[in-house]
Amino acid sequence: MRFADVVRTGTLGIRGRPGRATLTALGIAIGIGAMVAVVGISASSRADLLADLDRLGTGLLKVSAGQTVFGKDSKLPTSAPGMIRRVGPVQAAGSTTGVDASVRRSDRMPESETGGISVLASEPQLRDVLDARMAHGRFLDAAVGRFPVVVLGSVAAERLGISSIEGSPAVWLGNRWFTVIGILEPIELAPDIDRSALIGYDEAESVFGTSRSASSIWVRAEETRASAVRSVLARTANPESPDQVTVSRPSDALAAKATADTALTSLMLGLGAVALVVGGIGVANVMVISVLERRSEIGLRRALGATRSHIRAQFVVEAAALASLGGVAGVALGAVVTAAYAAHQGWRVAVPASALAAGIAGALLLGAVAGLYPAARAARLAPADAVRPS
Repeated sequence: MRFADVVRTGTLGIRGRPGRATLTALGIAIGIGAMVAVVGISASSRADLLADLDRLGTGLLKVSAGQTVFGKDSKLPTSAPGMIRRVGPVQAAGSTTGVDASVRRSDRMPESETGGISVLASEPQLRDVLDARMAHGRFLDAAVGRFPVVVLGSVAAERLGISSIEGSPAVWLGNRWFTVIGILEPIELAPDIDRSALIGYDEAESVFGTSRSASSIWVRAEETRASAVRSVLARTANPESPDQVTVSRPSDALAAKATADTALTSLMLGLGAVALVVGGIGVANVMVISVLERRSEIGLRRALGATRSHIRAQFVVEAAALASLGGVAGVALGAVVTAAYAAHQGWRVAVPASALAAGIAGALLLGAVAGLYPAARAARLAPADAVRPS
């Protein structure tokens, strides 16, 4: 028999029973679709994270006061921001210090109802360091930092119910009113700033007695030399006790998230593989039933000269074709699910071509393997026994 004849006879069972073929292929489609969707969604998530890293850069560093050998909170020297700005590859540095005060929308609200908003004294350079954009108004500068004015992070503004600076809204900060002069857009690499109310150092010192010793110093360095800068920041910020300084790179959190996504993908692929195996067992089961139903056909073909290898090839091809139909449907289903989910999340769609090809190839291989036993069973039937009524 020619290969075309094998394919034509191998698809007789599918064409003769389209309903059963569709239901059988559905099991394969679900397994392949799940695996393609998992790979596609994971790839889309990673692509979006990498795009964020490219856009935000990896040159942002954060210097924080650590702890002493006795477990107490340490302090950074007041000279730390200036010393850090002298490091060659450092492009900008801005410090913040925690202020012992709460911020509320009204002086009538209980002091406990702060919405998780922290108050920070901030240097004007902080905006440039974080590449922060203003949703409304202006940021702190040397001119306004000496007055009772405040800039709200995006989350802080939302919790306080302030959406713009029209009408000069004010908040009750500590024990006096502060005028809101600006609202920041979300800062992806500095979520703690999003949840903060920022005031000038001069006002924080005069009203609340806040120390000018920085709690945190945000540093923007040349991306290609960020690692080298990171290695010297602790000694630069606190030469006497560099071990009491913590230096981190916020962009590492995005990279860690991409790694976590990879681990989750492996788990989900395992679940998809289970569904695929179940689908393969379904194909094998249907093919065994098909052999029993088509005993007369098998006996007639053997009587007309078909060899055992011909019969074997017919049923292997039928099982592979059945699984391939499910594979094609599953690949299409997985791609559609990926596109829909990525669009809902606002991600760019990324479905690896290798995942599509592997889905179809895997279904074909699974079908061929699932058809081996039914094919061997059909080939072993003797012509006389096959045509004899049961």
